[in-house]
Amino acid sequence: MQLQDKVALVTGGASGIGRGAALKFAQEGARVGLIDVTPDALEEAAAEVDAAGPGAIPLLADVRDPAALDAAVAQLIDRFGRLDILLANAGINGVWAAVDDITPDEYDQTMDINLKGSFLSINAALPHLRKAGGAIVITSSVNGTRMFSNCGASVYAASKAAQLALGKMLAIELARDRIRVNVICPGSVRTNISRNTTHRGRENLRYLRQAPAGNVPLTDGEPATPEQVARVLLFLVSDMASHVTGEVIYIDGAQSLLFG
Repeated sequence: MQLQDKVALVTGGASGIGRGAALKFAQEGARVGLIDVTPDALEEAAAEVDAAGPGAIPLLADVRDPAALDAAVAQLIDRFGRLDILLANAGINGVWAAVDDITPDEYDQTMDINLKGSFLSINAALPHLRKAGGAIVITSSVNGTRMFSNCGASVYAASKAAQLALGKMLAIELARDRIRVNVICPGSVRTNISRNTTHRGRENLRYLRQAPAGNVPLTDGEPATPEQVARVLLFLVSDMASHVTGEVIYIDGAQSLLFG
């Protein structure tokens, strides 16, 4: 088992990529804490992860709330005694609309969850990761990093580009603490994130190019599964990637190469 005796913390762990990663980490021997804001889904995910490995704990917290994150990490440490891995994964698509149709509050919500949430999650975990080194992975996106053709996604893309920059800066800053920091940029993934996406007036935006049919070349248009993303995450947080930090891994079946 590649994560034997390790403890991992996954934000946005109740569904999608976070849930898939938590399950994979548990199957490889890690004890896992799952952070989310949806109580029922969180309890269900934690039970599944607990059954798959040596232990899991649901941690109800909003990644925008530093006090709640500190309390969640303290609960994790009290239960499992250490922290080795952080997956800063919580995120939303937010409002996709013309830039002058997005309100300041809508901008703040997307930035606060996606970017500030990553920042606060890392800060809450750092005192414990510094004790013995560890691994941080930030979930960014192809949007805003290599793909700029989703008109109306300007705020979401900006938050994802900023996450990439944050990860690269922290890879240098935290190297002396033997903490590795990497970023994943998934393309289309079979998750429920579209439920928290608001599309408003995008039909009025001008598209500069027409995308070809089957926009994921590797799979004839089929999105990735959380399991496929989880396999990459397992590599990044395990000792197999012990000399890998500051890297950006695209998990998109060449989707972003069509839409750059």
